[in-house]
Amino acid sequence: MNAPTTLVAYSDLHHPEKTTPLSPLTEDSLLDAYSTAVTRAVERVSPSVVKIDVEKTGPNNNQRHAGSGSGFVFTPDGLIMTNSHVVHGAATIRLSFADGQSAAATLIGEDPDTDTAVLRTDAAVLLPAALGRSQTLKVGQLAIAVGNPYGFQFSVTAGVVSALGRSMRAASGRMMDEIVQTDAALNPGNSGGPLVNSRGEVIGINTATILPAQGLCFAIGIDTAKFVATQLLLHGRVRRSWIGISGQNIPLPRRLVYEYKLPNDTAIMVNDVQKSSPASQAGIQSGDIIVAFEAMPIAGIDELHRLLTAEAANRPATLTILRGVERKQLRVTPLPKED
Repeated sequence: MNAPTTLVAYSDLHHPEKTTPLSPLTEDSLLDAYSTAVTRAVERVSPSVVKIDVEKTGPNNNQRHAGSGSGFVFTPDGLIMTNSHVVHGAATIRLSFADGQSAAATLIGEDPDTDTAVLRTDAAVLLPAALGRSQTLKVGQLAIAVGNPYGFQFSVTAGVVSALGRSMRAASGRMMDEIVQTDAALNPGNSGGPLVNSRGEVIGINTATILPAQGLCFAIGIDTAKFVATQLLLHGRVRRSWIGISGQNIPLPRRLVYEYKLPNDTAIMVNDVQKSSPASQAGIQSGDIIVAFEAMPIAGIDELHRLLTAEAANRPATLTILRGVERKQLRVTPLPKED
């Protein structure tokens, strides 16, 4: 019978006197950087994630279970973000936390135009999630979704940021801009849950997937969600004006940034102009690049949305655009957005 073989390190082959058996591999040593990043991010955000069960009033005023979704705590005093479509029309809202506690919630406000809603709960111990920035996201970076797909509580999927600046139509009919595309798998029940980066910071609110396609999932950028949440807390709704375009964030060629001394290296490229809209009447065209509104530099869709407030309605404003290599200033009069 042959003697058992002893494994040795390659560097010791020339030094037999140093030969020692290799130490056994442990589970920790098998975790690569990717696995470590995912597990740490999940550990940080999981205490903030909630399962949301909704009941609606049916015929004869009977309440019935109407579905479930996800959400996350974002302040220590019990404010929760989720999707508008998860809680719209709810008679009662019930939350379940990862630690087993359960609590009721009330709807503070919702914005169907961005599919965002804010809830409040009086649950005892709350750990808010850290909020990141979607403006600084890079295609290819790690993206982790935590939620409750098909009722399987606190499930985790991981992927990457597949694309930025997507547009998709909300249930209200309005185009939602600054959507983050990811291949982190989403299913019914994930809606409203957090999409986080490797640091466990929320970078988006998971909102939709395209069936039966695989790997096409979408989240509302957290910069948009933070702005909407602030408006909901202040006014109970988002007061807006509009000009009638859809667009996407793009990097600007360096020569244009240098030639026109632009403060930002990103701007908005107009994808579509609504007929008979203020933008159409102002002469804005598909392919135009918006770099400023009323002398305020515009780096992306979110910044333009913040400037199109209720106060901006019916006031002529100067929109600075790049058309080809030419800079133009157009006069546009935003209109109030009807509720």
